[in-house]
Formats: sequence, C-alpha cells, structure tokens
Amino acid sequence: MLDTEADFQFDKLHEECGVFALYGHPEAANLVYLGLYALQHRGQESAGIASSDGRKIHSVRKMGHVAEIFTPDALNQLPGDLAIGHTRYSTAGETALLNAQPLSVDCAKGQIAIAHNGNLTNAIELRRALEEDGSIFQSTSDTEVILHLVARSRERTIPAALREALLQIEGAFSLVMLAKNRVIVARDPHGFRPLAMGRLEMADGGSAVVFASETCAFDLIGATYTGDVEPGEMVIAGPEGLTRERYTPPEQPAHCSFEHVYFSRPDSVVFGRAVAPSRDLMGRLLAREHAIDADIVVPVPDSGVAAAIGYAAESGIPYQQALIRNHYVGRTFIEPSQAIRDFGVKLKLNPIRHMLEGMRVILVDDSIVRGTTSRKIVRMVRNAGAKEVHVRISCPPTVSPCYYGVDTPSLRELIAANSTVEQIREFIEADSLAYLSLESLRESLEDSDRRFCYACYTGKYPTLVQIEEIVTAKTGCC
Repeated sequence: MLDTEADFQFDKLHEECGVFALYGHPEAANLVYLGLYALQHRGQESAGIASSDGRKIHSVRKMGHVAEIFTPDALNQLPGDLAIGHTRYSTAGETALLNAQPLSVDCAKGQIAIAHNGNLTNAIELRRALEEDGSIFQSTSDTEVILHLVARSRERTIPAALREALLQIEGAFSLVMLAKNRVIVARDPHGFRPLAMGRLEMADGGSAVVFASETCAFDLIGATYTGDVEPGEMVIAGPEGLTRERYTPPEQPAHCSFEHVYFSRPDSVVFGRAVAPSRDLMGRLLAREHAIDADIVVPVPDSGVAAAIGYAAESGIPYQQALIRNHYVGRTFIEPSQAIRDFGVKLKLNPIRHMLEGMRVILVDDSIVRGTTSRKIVRMVRNAGAKEVHVRISCPPTVSPCYYGVDTPSLRELIAANSTVEQIREFIEADSLAYLSLESLRESLEDSDRRFCYACYTGKYPTLVQIEEIVTAKTGCC
C-alpha cells in the first residue's frame, strides 16, 4: 500500500486530457490547432503543439485555452507536415507550465516529443526506480516517465524503444509521439481511453493520417473516421506508409463508461459507438426505472441535456431548457468582496423564473460527485419558484475514484461512497432522488459482452490498484 507521500504524488500525476496527431499535411500545426480546439472540453488548463519539419522538432506550450495560446505568430513557429498536440486538465495545485504537454527531449535516438491521455498506475514505482538510477525529472506528470523510459532504452530505433517502454507501464494511456520523420501512437492493452484514427483527403490527391481522442475533432477539419487504434496496438505513420502492430496481446476490454456518460462530446463517436444515442437511452431508461408525476423535465446544462431529452421523450413530460448556462466564464473572475450566496454556481447557471414558478420539476444531471454543486442547483431552482424538485441522475452512484485518467475526488470526498441515496437526497435538499441502475447503463452502452469499465460505480478495478482507501472505505449505497 502507498504511504502518505506516495499518495500525494499519485494524486499529482492524475490527469485527464485530449490528444491529436497528424502526419503528412503541409499545414500540420494549423490542423492540430483546430483539432485541439474541438477537444477543448477535455482540458482547459494548458495546451501544446509539437511539429517537425524533418530536421528539427518545434514546440509551443502554454497555460490557457487553445485559442488564447495559438495565435498566428505562435503557429508560425511550428513548421512541418507532421505534428502532435495536447490539451490538459490538471488536478488542484498542479496548474504549472512544466506539466504542459507535449513533453520533448533530445536524446541519443534524436529529438522526440510525447503526449498522452490517461493515468499510469505504476508511475510512482517507475519514477522512483528511474530517479535512483540517475534520471532527473522536470515535471510531476506521468508522461515524463514514458519519455525517460524511451530515452534510456538500449534499442536503436525510436519505435523499438517505445515498444520496450510500453511493456513496462501499466494503467490507462492513449499516447501520441512525434519523431523527426514519423508519428507513432499507441493504446493500452485494456483500451481504457479512446483513440480514433482517420484520413484527411488533400487537393493533390494525397491524404494525411490523423488521430484524436474524439471524432468531433475530425469533423472540424473534414477528416473521415476510419476506426480506432486497437487496445495493445502501436501505429506508425512515416515515410514508409502506415504500419500497425500489436506490441502486446490485448487484455479484457475496459473502455471508460464515463466517456459516454459525461466526458466526451455528444457529437463524437467514442469506442466505435456514437455518444448521443447512448445518453438519450440513459435518459429513457432512467424514466422507465424512476418515473414520477411532474410538470417539466429540466436538464442541468450542458452535460444533462441529452439524457433529459430522452427522459422527457420516454415519460411524455415536457422538456424545458429552464437553466441557462453562461458559456463565457473564464478561468479567473473577480468575486464581489461582499459574499453572494452560491456565487460560483450563479456565475455559470441562471434560472428562467417564469418556466419554473409553481412547477413540479424533474432535474436531470449526469452525476453527483461531492453533492455540494447539486445542492446549490436544487436551491436555485426552488428559489426560482419551483414547487417540487425531483433529481434524476443518468448513471449509477459514483462510489469509487478513477485511477485511469478521469479526475474524480478521493473516496473521502465522494458523497455516494459514504452516504445512502436517502442521505444524499436530504443533503442536496431534493424532494426525491434516483440514479440509473448499472444494468441500464450497460444496456445504454450496448455492452452485452462486458467491454466497458464501471469501476467508479462498483469499486471493482480491472487492474491492480494499490490504494489503501479502496480496500477500507465504506460503500453505503451501491
């Protein structure tokens, strides 16, 4: 089991993000920029692009949003017809430029840059061993562990060195790597995190190869989705063409169910399945399982919209967009010196009073994590005049942290890990509360052959995760 210091380090290494890569287009950096723009929802703390002109790798990494970072001047610093990009969401206290990706190094095998989406469950042990052997780390990101493993490998070629590194790491990763003349991507043997592959046709009759965390990034640049990088697969796009190989046999699939519940954009295809139909069916099955007499169905925008539409269609209760989201909330804002109750939620959401006054409201959201935000939203709806507020959640209770690349709190902070559904209802001050069952979530994902990971809802992890609180915590309502 991990000690307190190691637990802290593990938490620092934990992140979720989006990756994009392209090979074979004269405007590679510009297209990667557009791809990252489409993936902005996967991370808003920092972003970076590394490109190659065949002689040298160029890199721009900064804190902030994609559109803020990649001005025309910044993109002009990124020549070449191959590039990779990354947009990052970090945990508290680690919003530092040193953790922005892609990370790059100039080693005996030449220049390389690397970025990944996911979380390495053995990163602490590998990092400790590397440091004891003389490696010096510049960041707290687990991506740098992979970079060191590649740089220190005795293999002569970069693909062989990456293959050796991949066989040493455990956990979840969808990885993109840039060398001077090729792009290499890989996915962990369980396929926890998504990585789509596509082609972009060019005016001269040629085509570029593209990779992205979600297919919505392909739509923006006009690329065609051709399939996924398979679990345990490494794909190399280079002068010799496209090479696909298994660097290790695939394990039992464990695709992240939360990608379909919340994380991915509804206009994406993720793990080969369109996200929007999944969420619509979650809402419909939620209505069948937990029907209640009410006047309107209201989503918590934006994540609850698709499920709320499904709930309304199945129940026959009118759908109303009675909470309006402010889409222009920046990363920082000036809070009034005089305290305003629930200021943070009011900054992001505002109720339409004439839609809510005197109404029995079904409030649909994708999840309840700590419960504090849900309580503020329920209060907001009630203060706007709602007569009753019934909360419906389009996934099961979140009773366990994720260690595979989604930034969920510790077990101590997860309200469903320590409270019954009735206790949660009382805490959020709703008239009723109900969650989608695990069986219905599986049905929504068409997961008859158990291809998805549900660890955050069951506490049953598909790989060994040595975190003491997992073993000892109470899971009262699951």
